[in-house]
Amino acid sequence: MMKNQNLNILDEVNKGATMGMDAISFVLKKVSDDKFKTVLDTQYNKYKEISQRVNDIYDTYSDKEPHETNAMNKMMTWYGIQMNTMVDDTTSKLSELLMQGTNMGIIEGRRLLNENEDAPHDVKNILNDFVVMQEDSIETLKKYL
Repeated sequence: MMKNQNLNILDEVNKGATMGMDAISFVLKKVSDDKFKTVLDTQYNKYKEISQRVNDIYDTYSDKEPHETNAMNKMMTWYGIQMNTMVDDTTSKLSELLMQGTNMGIIEGRRLLNENEDAPHDVKNILNDFVVMQEDSIETLKKYL
């Protein structure tokens, strides 16, 4: 049972990280502000690092690969960004969209932290770092609203 819970946490973190990377890569195509581009590149790399850390310990808990976002989720993310930026693709609007997605990740991450206080150190560390990283992202994105 515990092993499954650890896998669930790692899968959720990895899905969140890959979703973050997807969203940023879709949004980046619309960004004209160079400073904002740099911020998004940095955030993309932080998500990538978290995903890499999940991959590094995943085989401790499973012989499968970590879950990522599927094609449908990717498409919905892309479609949502297209629809929401058709009329308004200002830096402020793009920042707002990324903040909404990031907030969902924070809520899910905090819930997982609260429900799994006894998770192994390595799993809990990645989850905590992921949540803190997203909370930092929110603070950074606020400046672009």
